Amino acid sequence: MITDDRTDRSWAPAADRYTTTEYRRAGRSGLLLPPVSLGLWQNFGADRPLATPRAILRRAFDLGVTHIDLANNYGPPYGSAETTFGEVLASDLRPYRDELLISTKAGYDMWPGPYGDGGSRKYLVASLDQSLRRTGLDYVDVFYSHRRDPDTPLEETMGALDAVVRAGKALYVGISNYSPEDTARAAELLAELGTPLTLHQPRYSIFDRSPEGGVLDAAAAAGAGVAVFSPLAQGRLTDRYLNGVPEGSRATRSIYLSADDVTEDLTDRARGLNEVAAGRGQTLAQLALRWVLRDPRVTTAIIGASSVAQLEANLQALQGPDLTDDELAAIEPFAAAPGASL
Repeated sequence: MITDDRTDRSWAPAADRYTTTEYRRAGRSGLLLPPVSLGLWQNFGADRPLATPRAILRRAFDLGVTHIDLANNYGPPYGSAETTFGEVLASDLRPYRDELLISTKAGYDMWPGPYGDGGSRKYLVASLDQSLRRTGLDYVDVFYSHRRDPDTPLEETMGALDAVVRAGKALYVGISNYSPEDTARAAELLAELGTPLTLHQPRYSIFDRSPEGGVLDAAAAAGAGVAVFSPLAQGRLTDRYLNGVPEGSRATRSIYLSADDVTEDLTDRARGLNEVAAGRGQTLAQLALRWVLRDPRVTTAIIGASSVAQLEANLQALQGPDLTDDELAAIEPFAAAPGASL
């Protein structure tokens, strides 16, 4: 039974957790990631009792999900998702640190004043130091520049990523929400510094295919893997909104998704996709995950979870067959146009 008792040591991961997962290589690096990773963007803040995220994290690892994705401002409040992870690391996962891949990011608003946002060396290095304290880690496996800061020279931002690797605070570096042009330039600068770009993290789903407009190609050309976020379009590619916006759903309580984002057009498209999924014996969410993972340039799809049951259901997407050409064709009328978003 999961409790809030930090001294509970009765749990241990299954010894065969890696036997059912086919890990994917991140670009041309030596790094392997599970095809589905766990993101702590939402549901892991201080507004949730520790027992729930603790159970999700333990079950994820037990099922071979070795990659946990964080950012400095995940919560709410800012920083609390890292603190939650740090508590579970201390109580349960510390003995398995070398079996885990932990990433975090900095680039958006984090603390007041001129040094708590953007892409400066000052902000990125200070933020990573704070993240290490909150998580209780000696280093993170991947540190991302969360966004391209137009007011900071790209040379400075990439120099900061190189510096944290050389300081032993990160093993690999990545970028997120960068354009194709900035991706190519960032990769060039990092290569010159001797710290290659390992991962790019864009938003990508059936409803948002903007990375097909050049980001996927730019990452591949740079030898970087792609870790996509929001593959389920914040729940709009699940059965949650097939019949409107239910009370208590993310669209009624999140600052990132509102009821206005669940349009009639998207709902109709989701219903059509749900029929395709049913024909495969899958849920809509499972279909959506198989769809983003169909592309060999995609290393992993980062999902959130509000419960162990939801996590387990989404991971079952990996057990289904590959999408056929006919199924891909059936999806197209309900999807965004290539390179565009809905």
